[in-house]
Amino acid sequence: MIREGKIWVANTEKSEPVYLLPQMSNRHGLIAGATGTGKTITLKVLAESFSDMGVPVFLADVKGDIAGMINPGQDSADMQERIKRFGLDKAGFEYHGYPVTLWDIYGKNGIQARTTITEMGPLLLSRILGLNDNQSSILSIVFKIADESNLALIDTKDLKSMLNYVADNNKEFEADYGTLNKQSIGVIQRAVVALEMAGGDKFFGEPALDIRDFLTLGEQGRGMIHILDSQSLVNDGRLYSTFLLWLLSELFETMPEVGDLDKPKMVFFFDEAHLLFNDTPKPLLDKIEQVVKLIRSKGVGVFFVTQNPRDIPDGVLAQLGNKVQHALHAYTPAEQKAVKAAADSFRENPAFKTADVIEALGTGEAVVSFLQEDGTPSIVEKVAILPPQSQMGGIDDASRDKAIKFSILYSKYANGVDAESAYELLLRMGVEKEQAEALAKEEEEAAKAKAKEEAAAAKAAEREKEKEANRKKRAAKSVGTTVAGTVGRELGKKVGKQIGGKFGQTLGGNTGAQLFRGILNTLIK
Repeated sequence: MIREGKIWVANTEKSEPVYLLPQMSNRHGLIAGATGTGKTITLKVLAESFSDMGVPVFLADVKGDIAGMINPGQDSADMQERIKRFGLDKAGFEYHGYPVTLWDIYGKNGIQARTTITEMGPLLLSRILGLNDNQSSILSIVFKIADESNLALIDTKDLKSMLNYVADNNKEFEADYGTLNKQSIGVIQRAVVALEMAGGDKFFGEPALDIRDFLTLGEQGRGMIHILDSQSLVNDGRLYSTFLLWLLSELFETMPEVGDLDKPKMVFFFDEAHLLFNDTPKPLLDKIEQVVKLIRSKGVGVFFVTQNPRDIPDGVLAQLGNKVQHALHAYTPAEQKAVKAAADSFRENPAFKTADVIEALGTGEAVVSFLQEDGTPSIVEKVAILPPQSQMGGIDDASRDKAIKFSILYSKYANGVDAESAYELLLRMGVEKEQAEALAKEEEEAAKAKAKEEAAAAKAAEREKEKEANRKKRAAKSVGTTVAGTVGRELGKKVGKQIGGKFGQTLGGNTGAQLFRGILNTLIK
């Protein structure tokens, strides 16, 4: 609840109100405690209060019991007793629902939440795929090649096509990027297929989620409460935590620098936060720590919700100024050590031993310390958390379907778009390459056939030339013989006549013909 411009979170044992200062909310926070100790109630009370202040909120619904915030709370004898005990009846407490937008990366229990492969980036995608350092390096190179080739990586089929392209042409890229092992590329491809089989492919596509759509207000100027249905998603811890980390990174990269504000621009609740840090490589841990440290200047507050503070790395835990610690059980030496570590993170209260109180807390009770106006943590107090004003528990399918389709963002994200990207471009490049190769082969065969025809034609022309030469030669011989014979006979006749007598005529004719033919043949030759 909002009281005197502050967030009324709980009451001490002396019925004194405990407040969270809105201007200190972007210094982040921790909500910790064993299962069933009241973490969800604390989360809802804070989310409701931020919404009442006009601050949008994002949170994950891991158990399916948060979506009920869309409806007013239900009165009961127990609630009436709590309202009087906290003095809420005099503070204007009333049941009411809140503006809620339901999201689901699988598109079943909320508006489809998508992003692209490119926007996810190789570092976060490597974590989803469970790649080792070498495989992650190769994936980063694939992203770089795609970027330099203007090949957009939108969905998983784009990524698989790009991996195949790099594998098929790895020799061309080795000079610039070193050895790109085909076996490692094959491991990445199989990891992508496994992600698709688990339903993760639905998360990658367009239209991609525009993080600025989270900065919306609902009725009466209340901040929109964006709830991600995570009942199925949390079963894949890497995908769940990496998606939330991507959202946080998008907020960091998208939001402008604003410095310290009277209230945050948005508050982000990271439930089951331990999943974020399980088996996380150091480069990613460094990135998380950097984002948490710097995002406060963007006016974004982040609250990590987990069972034990030791789930959070020290570098991140040191950034969490506002703390709500519910009960922790200590049955083993390790658990006792964890309780002591949790107690030591608070500013000591001389009235009690914090570690003892943490072990003895009941459901809905906690020890808290919030940052004061000067930025220092307050003395730890044992408190009882206020009840929420909205419905506790989930909603039925009809109410969920109505909430989804009546959202102002439903029409924007309901239908996926498969725009031209790496898959289509590489497919076209492959077809064009095959067509070019086929055309080149046809032209080569046509050139060979033409050359063969020209050679045959040249050979035929040469034979015809030889035939013509031989024909002319034979014709010349025939003409010579005929002319020589005729002229010789005529000459012989004339000589014979002159020689005299019939005998002389005959002898002269034949001898003259033979003599002239020989002379003519010699000349022709």
